[in-house]
Amino acid sequence: MAITFAVTDVDFELPEADRVKKWIIATIENQNLKLGNIGYLFCSDAYLLEVNKQYLNHDTYTDIITFDYVEADRVSGDILISVDRVSENAKIFQVPFEQELHRVIIHGILHLLGQEDKSDRDAAMMRKKEDEALLNWNTIG
Repeated sequence: MAITFAVTDVDFELPEADRVKKWIIATIENQNLKLGNIGYLFCSDAYLLEVNKQYLNHDTYTDIITFDYVEADRVSGDILISVDRVSENAKIFQVPFEQELHRVIIHGILHLLGQEDKSDRDAAMMRKKEDEALLNWNTIG
C-alpha cells in the first residue's frame, strides 16, 4: 500500500513529500482505517478542466477532483490537484501557497474518508475537518 505523487504539464515539486505522506497516513489511521493506494497528480487548470469535462460533465475550473476507490476499511483513490488553482486560491484567501496546498491535499483524503461538501452544512463540516487536519500538520515531524 502506498501514497504516490506525480506531476504532469506543470513545473512543480511537492515540498516535504515524506512529511506529507506521514500526515496523510496519520489522518487515515485516526479514523481507524488502513492505507490502500492513493495517487496524487499535480497538474494545470487546463488539464483538470479536461478531466472535469470528460469524467464529471462539468465545464468549470476546480482545484481538486477525487476518484474514490475505497474498499471496506482500506482507503484508496486518485486525487488530481490543479497547482494553478491552488496558487490562485492562496492569493484570494491571502494565505501562503503551501497552506492552501495542504488544505487541498487533505480535502481529497477527507472525501475518501466519506466527508461530503455539497450542502452548506457538509461544507462547513469539511472546513472544520480541514482546519483540524492542518493543526495536526504541525505535529508531524
